Amino acid sequence: MLRSIWAACLGIGTATHVQAIWKHGVLWDYGGAPIFSRLFWTSLAFVDPLAALLLFSKPRVGIALTLAIIITDVVHNAWFLRRADSPFWTNWMFLAQLAFLLFVVLTTRSVWPVDRRGQA
Repeated sequence: MLRSIWAACLGIGTATHVQAIWKHGVLWDYGGAPIFSRLFWTSLAFVDPLAALLLFSKPRVGIALTLAIIITDVVHNAWFLRRADSPFWTNWMFLAQLAFLLFVVLTTRSVWPVDRRGQA
């Protein structure tokens, strides 16, 4: 159940990045973002759904990838929003990512698969 929630959240992220690509093109500048930020955000349109699929086909890999994605996404976006005129805590999308990060961190132990011997 929890991995399904994770996958749904990754699906929302995928849809957000695919919509940006569809509307603005692959390397949209997001109002002056550096190239590595543009590449990072574009890559999430492909990496997010991969993680969602791996959550069910190879759970340990999917869990690790989901953790890596959301941690780097929140750290990167906090850095990027620091440059903006308004503080990041007023950005609802960043707050949603932060909430997802906390949810993932708090539920990782519960979703980690246990082998037949009862070991993680």
